[in-house]
Amino acid sequence: MRPTTLADRRPTLDPAKFQDPERTATGEARAQVPLQALRTLWFNTGTLCNIACAHCYIESSPTNDRLAYLSLADVRAFLDEADTRADRPSEIGFTGGEPFLNPAFPAMIAEALGRGFSVLVLTNAMQPMARRPVRAALAALPESDRVRLVFRVSLDHASAAIHDAERGAGAFSKSLEGMRWLSENGFRLAVASRNWAEESEDRVRDSFAQLFVRENLAINARDPGELVIFPEMDAARDVPEITTSCWGILGKDPASIMCASSRMVVERQGAARPSVLSCTLLAYDRQFEMGSTLTEASRPVALNHPHCAAFCVLGGASCSAG
Repeated sequence: MRPTTLADRRPTLDPAKFQDPERTATGEARAQVPLQALRTLWFNTGTLCNIACAHCYIESSPTNDRLAYLSLADVRAFLDEADTRADRPSEIGFTGGEPFLNPAFPAMIAEALGRGFSVLVLTNAMQPMARRPVRAALAALPESDRVRLVFRVSLDHASAAIHDAERGAGAFSKSLEGMRWLSENGFRLAVASRNWAEESEDRVRDSFAQLFVRENLAINARDPGELVIFPEMDAARDVPEITTSCWGILGKDPASIMCASSRMVVERQGAARPSVLSCTLLAYDRQFEMGSTLTEASRPVALNHPHCAAFCVLGGASCSAG
């Protein structure tokens, strides 16, 4: 049985909130975040996944293909545009779904590394990554490129029982097997976990530190970049709207918010071409679709969604490595 989450204890969202991109429910000016510099360009390789997690924010599953597979040509086209920008991103991120289900994914990694980008891959490290052609393609990557490649593996908890309650029986051991293979083959690892309300951050990091030692994995549980503990996301739970005055009240700089430095490319089913979204979290909300090029997607983002408040502003989280 999973622990109680922070979201379990919150009242449900006031339906008057997050309706107007310019004004909050109380009529105050809604906060917006300008793009400071494009540091991370994300690609959602498709929403299909080998498992269906109990609380997946993007509802990935073996049947959810609302976001189609990106092609290698799609990725190349956006990398071409990125290469021409004055604020050329330093990092390329890949997410899903499970990216390794996309047949072109190993070639996408090689393409981004070959252009000199750092690459962050979000994966469950399970069966799709364990296929022989995939492992062969990863093993063929030059060692000189591997220093710029990080696999961030999703482990909801340091115990198998809680992780498997979210992801299915046996998921924990399969992910660990994939992590061991990556480690033994010289790849850098990180872990993404969850903020359970009944556990302090110190306790979470202590538990993972013990796991990493036991599994002989070179991951520093004290480093927030190597063990990322994400806040809970539940769009149905009540959160405050972020106004322009909140920046001063919270002592928060808009430049620290994920959409000040990131954009994500997706391919909607049936669409003529890929689209650029404001961030990794809001794949289905069309108000965060910003155009078909990185240039079109460079305008400010109105924080008109509960995730903007709970995950980014109040939660202080970011999907990027830095």
